[in-house]
Amino acid sequence: MRRRQFIKSAAMASAVSSFPFQSVLGSDRKDRKFKIALNPGIIGVKSNFAETLDYAIKYGYEAISPFTQEVMKSYSPVQLNEILAKMKEYNISYDSTNIPVEYRQSNERFKDDFQNLKAFCAAMEKQGASRMNTWIISSHNELTYIENMKQHAYRLGECAKVMNDHGIRLGLEYLGMRTMMSGGRYPFIGSMKEGKELIGEIGEDNVGFVLDSFHWYCANDTLDDIRTLKPKDIITCDINDARAGFERVEQRDGKRELPLATGVINLKDFLQGIVDIGYDGPLRTEPFNQTLNEMENDEALLTNKRAIDKALALVNY
Repeated sequence: MRRRQFIKSAAMASAVSSFPFQSVLGSDRKDRKFKIALNPGIIGVKSNFAETLDYAIKYGYEAISPFTQEVMKSYSPVQLNEILAKMKEYNISYDSTNIPVEYRQSNERFKDDFQNLKAFCAAMEKQGASRMNTWIISSHNELTYIENMKQHAYRLGECAKVMNDHGIRLGLEYLGMRTMMSGGRYPFIGSMKEGKELIGEIGEDNVGFVLDSFHWYCANDTLDDIRTLKPKDIITCDINDARAGFERVEQRDGKRELPLATGVINLKDFLQGIVDIGYDGPLRTEPFNQTLNEMENDEALLTNKRAIDKALALVNY
């Protein structure tokens, strides 16, 4: 996406230049278990593995995407060891990455992608990364609920077995928008309870949730629902707000806000839930927000981190 050119304010320029490799923001890290994660693409920031690590150090993020495809194509063992040493020096861990297998389409496409999964997982293991994720589309034009359940359970189960051999956990994100459930002929999974049913059908102990506050809200899930989970049940966590002026059942994916931008979603309950169960994985935003995407990198990184910090101040650890 084309980025808007603008002159940064004096305050921003000072913040960026004065702290080349130190956070410009405070951190409450000692008081919580989960890690504030930076996945640059989902906030409109264009950066590679090394650049993302530098951004994380500068702005106080505590985990980053593993960029496994880039590592496989571009990194020598020496280069990988250097960046891993830098991550260790600054206590930066890993967020999750998307599954490199298209499991929603034809058997042929699934089989072709699945053949390459073992090499991808081996590269992740060499990096020290251990989390992968995907999202479950909540309707289908051809498969009934049961047919879709069987297909998802088999294909994702086969993937989970390969991942488990390399110490990798798989997170499934249910999409809670009622608009998406009615988008296809046959509704599919659109709530935490239904997500648990799919995880049960898969039957592998390395499969859990990508828990997103937006979908949690759209599905009308609750704090009590979160409290039914154990820390290992959540692979990664997203915090977002929803657009004002729309009812819960009218919300659509691809149009969200940064945490607390509107106050539509009860992020205090959501965050208190993951704190109460002792969640200790990565936490990030996924706002799909045009205003954020049009910012320059430094402005977007600072705006995003401030929104996360503001949300985290709502909860008791």
